[in-house]
Amino acid sequence: MKLKYMEMDAYCAEYMRYLGIAKTERRSYAESVRLLEKRGFKEISSFKTLKAGDKVYRGYEDRTIMAAVIGKKKISEVGIKVVGGHTDAPRLDLKPKPIYEKGGYVYFDCHMYGGIKKYHWLVRPLALYGTIVRKDGTKVQVEVGDKDGDPVFLISDILPHLGYDQAKKTRDEFYPAEDLDVLAWTTYAKPKKDDKPGDDPKADKDGLVAYLKKTYKVTEEDLMSAELEIVPAGMPREVGFDRALIAGYGHDDRVCSFAGLQALIDASDNVPDQTASILMCDKEEIGSMGSTGMQSSFFENTVAELIERQEKDARDIMVRRALEKSSMLSADVTAAADPHFPDLDSTGNAARFHRGPAASKYTGGASKSGSSDCSPEFVAQIRKIMDDGDVTWQMAELGKQEKGGGGTIAQYMSRFGMSVLDMGTPLLNMHAPCELASKFDCYQTYRAYSAYLRS
Repeated sequence: MKLKYMEMDAYCAEYMRYLGIAKTERRSYAESVRLLEKRGFKEISSFKTLKAGDKVYRGYEDRTIMAAVIGKKKISEVGIKVVGGHTDAPRLDLKPKPIYEKGGYVYFDCHMYGGIKKYHWLVRPLALYGTIVRKDGTKVQVEVGDKDGDPVFLISDILPHLGYDQAKKTRDEFYPAEDLDVLAWTTYAKPKKDDKPGDDPKADKDGLVAYLKKTYKVTEEDLMSAELEIVPAGMPREVGFDRALIAGYGHDDRVCSFAGLQALIDASDNVPDQTASILMCDKEEIGSMGSTGMQSSFFENTVAELIERQEKDARDIMVRRALEKSSMLSADVTAAADPHFPDLDSTGNAARFHRGPAASKYTGGASKSGSSDCSPEFVAQIRKIMDDGDVTWQMAELGKQEKGGGGTIAQYMSRFGMSVLDMGTPLLNMHAPCELASKFDCYQTYRAYSAYLRS
């Protein structure tokens, strides 16, 4: 294909802007809704009936969203096309009672979310994002660490001069998960009357609580009903003198979710024969559990809502038939081959940078566990769509057998009888605080999803 560099650069610039905003699934949801509404999409409750060409979205708990352009043919008869990814990413969550004092410092007590290498999160600037909900239901948004003049947070580690015993431990042993707590306050409290000369000074936990009350109008107890996340501080950056790569937090899986979102928005001015849709879900990194994960009923409930508004009827059998006739590109990233770790390359089947999105017939671990294993018939259909759309793409699998593995939401969607193929952007440093993606691959991922939704 003849690459249109100006279009690629413009797309990647918009993606980097989005990635810098969407550091949590709630922020991704809010920005996605803004972009959808800007292009004429409306929330599903505003429609009593749906006709061909209508642009609609349905969200749930400010974290999971599905958007669609209604096609000319009935959903119950031909199903829908879906590009489905997720917007949550590995991170550290504050515990329900997060504030504690230890050895003269005040910490936020944290809990790991998703698969991480613990040492990646040490001695690096961190930001705090999230939502605090008071007992009366009012909400407070917290965003600290990325604006000019903001403080950042940090997890400390010992100096190498005193790390001899630490160095003898394994990667997972040398820094316990319960110690992955960020420094939040270090100012000493004023001495009390019962303090004795020579007592160690104590950090002012009450000072931090007073600061939160003054700044956010919340109490320490309000933190029990909060969703506060520790994420890397800093915005996405270009990498290398050629500026061919993008470094940033949360490529997995916002690089694919954004590509699907943009593909649907850009295709929304044309009325498709078959309803075209995108799905941006939550909780994939912890098994797709919960009310906003893909093991919930959100997806089939949304399809039922669409059918009911299109046909004034949504019997269970109609929904089941529609789902079985539907198809999906599971929009999730895969691992790019790393020359420093050649032993993980599956005899040439690993994805490579600058070759476009990678389609994976199956994911999972050894023996294809946790995989939906796409049919060759649907793979052939996608091959034709990609080639007809002049998309640069590749086939790959996730490393050698018995070296590990990983899954996507494909297994939860294929249970409906849908044809599902994994297809997403290759990454280096996957699940690290700073992941790497190729600009070319980002753009071709968008073009791949566009070709599929328009086909």
